Formats: sequence, C-alpha cells, structure tokens
Amino acid sequence: MLERLNKCPLCKSGLFLNHSEVTDFAVSRETFILCKCSNCELLFTNPRPKKEDIGPYYNFPEYFSHEDKAKNLTQWIYQKVRNYSITKKVKFIESLKKKGKLLDYGCGTGELLKAAKKRGWKVTGIEPSEKARNQANYKLEGKVRESIDDLGKDSTFDVITLFHVLEHIHDLRKSTRKIINHLKSNGCLIIAVPNHESWDGKNYGKYWAGWDVPRHLYHFNLSSIEKFKEEFELELKEVKPMKFDSFYVSLLSEGYLDRSSSLISRYWNGFFKGLKSNRSANKPGQFSSNIFIFQKK
Repeated sequence: MLERLNKCPLCKSGLFLNHSEVTDFAVSRETFILCKCSNCELLFTNPRPKKEDIGPYYNFPEYFSHEDKAKNLTQWIYQKVRNYSITKKVKFIESLKKKGKLLDYGCGTGELLKAAKKRGWKVTGIEPSEKARNQANYKLEGKVRESIDDLGKDSTFDVITLFHVLEHIHDLRKSTRKIINHLKSNGCLIIAVPNHESWDGKNYGKYWAGWDVPRHLYHFNLSSIEKFKEEFELELKEVKPMKFDSFYVSLLSEGYLDRSSSLISRYWNGFFKGLKSNRSANKPGQFSSNIFIFQKK
C-alpha cells in the first residue's frame, strides 16, 4: 500500500512539485513519481510504499548489501570492490578518531564492523533486515540490533556511520534525531549518499541506477545537504568522494538502458562512463556518491 506525503520529509515545507517519473528496473517494473521540494531541493518518492509494505522490494538476489555469497559476475565484482572499500573506510574512520565506539547504522551483513573490530573498535550495528542481521550477528556475537530503539538511552558513540542508508529511512527526521542523540559531543557522523546531479546521474537520466526507486526514498544534492545540516544543528566538517561508486552505478545503468546488451559491453561502457563521471567532478560534492562528515555544533 502506498502513502502520500503532503510535506517535504526533510524541511516540512508544503511547497513541492512533481519532478519526474522513474521506473523500478531492478524488481517490480513499477513507475514512481519523484517530487522536488521548492524550499530545500530534496527529491522524494511520493506516493511511496509504507514502511511495513516495502520489504518485498528488497527481496531479490541482486540486492547485494544483504548477501555474503556471490551468485553472478556482477555480484562478485561488487563484493571485491566492497572488501577493498571496507579497508579504506576503516582507515578513513581512523583518520577522524583513533579508536573508540563505532555504530554502523544499516550495517548489512556486518563486514565494516567486523573489520573495525579487528582494529580494536568497540562495535555496534543497526540492521532492520532479519536475514542480513542474522549473518552479521554470526560474525559479531550479537552486536547488531534491529532498531536504534533497542540501544540503551545512555549508549553514545565516537563515530556513527550511514553508508548509503539515509536515503532508505522512512522516518527521516525522527530517526536522524535519534541517531544524533547517540553521538558523543565531539563525535563524528559520517553519511554517504548518491548524487543525482553527478555526471553519470545526468547522463543516464531515468535509467540511472542511483534512483533505485522505491528503495531510495530521497535524493540529496548539496542544497538539501545544507538544509539537512541546518535542520539538525550540525556542522559540516568535510566532503569526500566515493570514486568507485560511479563505475558500479554506471555498470548497472548500462543494463537498465539496454537489457539486450552483452555483459562485456556493459562492463566496457560502464567503466569508461564511470571514469568520465569522476573526471567531470571538479570539486567535492560533485561525484556519483559523496561522504559528508558532520559534528554537533
């Protein structure tokens, strides 16, 4: 069942217009409407599946973040890149904080937490998917919870990460406030989101895999990130690119653009368009996906 929003999920403005229609190429082939807020420029799916009804849109073999075993070449590539990226993420986290308590919100199968734990971090995860959560808890001895409400009120963390998670959260404002309440006063909140204003986002248009409707409920640009910062009284400390994302998103987009194309053609075109996307980004915030590092004011 769908729910229709009458206010922007981020800034609560009632001023928004239909922006575009995008198809769920991965699962349902349904078309969803994206609205654009006139105040903060957030794009959001409207109407959208209710929280209790969106589960089936995640239940497909290609939803790689919930899988540990590769079942095809694309998934194998994804996992190889993921493993490399996890090492880079842990090093990046440690460039902000040497050691401490880490909360990964939307931790999937727990690979980042597992790597951080080996480095001496005290780790906790939040993962609503039962399948992924069970896999994560097998590796992490029960350190992963279903909801942030399952954490103790006094539980605070030096670093909280949301890598490609914010765009999935139904209760955007309420959940964000709960997350920030668990951040230490000098802690770091790390959020990574796709960028529809990147070169690959504009190049592929309605076939851009980064839309990923209806699983992605929101689409941020620099203006909506600025509003996010203001709404939750945060200070934006740094913006970093996720350069691998342009290649992976371009690969998937090639398949959506032409399902009859060969895998070799998709990989070839995806690689060169991903490269072009990265080269077209002149400054932080213009890449296919970006990492935003916040602290409390």
